[in-house]
Amino acid sequence: MWVYISRRQVAGLKFSRQIPIGPFICDFVSRSAKVVVELDGGQHDENEGRDRERTAYIEGMGFHVVRFWNNEVLENIDAVVSRIELALRNPPPPSPPASGRGEL
Repeated sequence: MWVYISRRQVAGLKFSRQIPIGPFICDFVSRSAKVVVELDGGQHDENEGRDRERTAYIEGMGFHVVRFWNNEVLENIDAVVSRIELALRNPPPPSPPASGRGEL
């Protein structure tokens, strides 16, 4: 995966590996685009609830999380990169501030 997203190869954006966001270490992060790419192995099938909590926390920090199974990356890397590019072009709406109050 790193070979495909390093050196600003995806949308000209910098990605970093193994970046902490709060208590979690994220696989790949584009800080400027606020996108986190997570790769999941079979163990994540058993930890779906924990993964949901992790995603909710990271998204609460203003990032968009895009998840892929390891076999997707191994079997069809072009489709994975295309989905990352799509996430970069179509970011989710910003989350409300942590205080719960918007600015007027």
